[in-house]
Amino acid sequence: MTLSWGQIARLGQVQMALGAIVVLTTSTLNRLMVVEFALPALLPGALVGLHYGIQLSRPRWGFTSDTGGNRTRWIIGGMAILAAGGIGAAFAVTMFAQNFALAIALSIISYGLIGIGVGASGTSLLALLATATAPDRRAAAATITWLMMIFGIALTAGLAGQFLDPYSPQRLITVVAVISTLALLLTTLAIGKIESRVTPMRPEAPTPFMHGLREVWSEPKTRNFTLFVFLSMNAYFMQELILEPYAGLVFGFTPGQSTSLSGAQNGGVFIGMLTVGIMATGLKIGALRTWVMAGCLGSCAVLTLICMTGFADTALNFTYLVIALGFFNGMFAVAAIGAMMALASQGRGQREGTRMGLWGAAQAIAAGFGGLTGAVLVDVARTFAPDGPAFGAVFTFEATLFLAAALMAARVMETPQATMPATLVPGE
Repeated sequence: MTLSWGQIARLGQVQMALGAIVVLTTSTLNRLMVVEFALPALLPGALVGLHYGIQLSRPRWGFTSDTGGNRTRWIIGGMAILAAGGIGAAFAVTMFAQNFALAIALSIISYGLIGIGVGASGTSLLALLATATAPDRRAAAATITWLMMIFGIALTAGLAGQFLDPYSPQRLITVVAVISTLALLLTTLAIGKIESRVTPMRPEAPTPFMHGLREVWSEPKTRNFTLFVFLSMNAYFMQELILEPYAGLVFGFTPGQSTSLSGAQNGGVFIGMLTVGIMATGLKIGALRTWVMAGCLGSCAVLTLICMTGFADTALNFTYLVIALGFFNGMFAVAAIGAMMALASQGRGQREGTRMGLWGAAQAIAAGFGGLTGAVLVDVARTFAPDGPAFGAVFTFEATLFLAAALMAARVMETPQATMPATLVPGE
């Protein structure tokens, strides 16, 4: 027995809860460190990089998804660890003004817990999806759960932004604690007894982890796509830690306004993903390679316009530009996910989870490296130039990476297999 559409939607709620906690730590908290506490952007960049670095264990989790096992306890337990890390990270931010050393120590512990929680819960969830979803529904299931995660991020950022103003340490801790607790409760209720009611598909003969990983890496398509994921995700995540500080330093956004800006951006991501799903699935327009390239090139163009707002006063509306950036980011991301799910079933059999884990690790490395690189470049540039041009120069570099990703997609992605699955919408 495999997952029904209703069960897939319930697992999507878990992904939504995960995104709700993570967005607070990667957007709101890093903005507070840089703007309110005047700390170098390198600090939150290093902390977020730590959380991504811990996720290098994803290939191991993916390999476990190929051999089956009880994952419900890891999904719930991982979410509990993530919630504790999120609350701890918020409390650590409020401590910087009183005890810098203690705040740093608590931040490191908290972001470490966040990395463990995301790796345990998120990867176990994807493992359950990969092993218990019918082959013809896998790509659709991944798309649905990703959309729900983006919806959770956008909704959380928007609501949190409303409750954070006027900012106070007590208000910050309260907002993060409430969201984290609700996320854990939603996860527990959503996961229920789903795993016990489905039969995960397992390989007949288990293979040692390193041997399986070497087999997958030896496949040219898998290896080339891994490199593409690394490059494109560097571009995707480079603005993650600097966009909200940019809004605060250059445009005078309050903590609540910049958090709402993150919600608006992720709202754009959601619309971009939905657009590709409707166009490629419902109307059969365009191959995945085309949508990936369009998303990368559109992101490049919007980042160029955002860069212009940093160098001079323009008539461009910064919020609208951020929404447009989210739209093209979402277009690229969901098309890449579709291609990823299609490629996961190509090559040696019973290695879908290992390939997804490998690409997940490449994404985690790129996310940490890209975010940290963006923060470091901003810190360096701000020593030579005012805030606007300093941030603008980094946005220009990010735009160049998106251009390179579009060119690479044209080479490594194949058009014949690049159509979205026909079962994107539940009930079809």
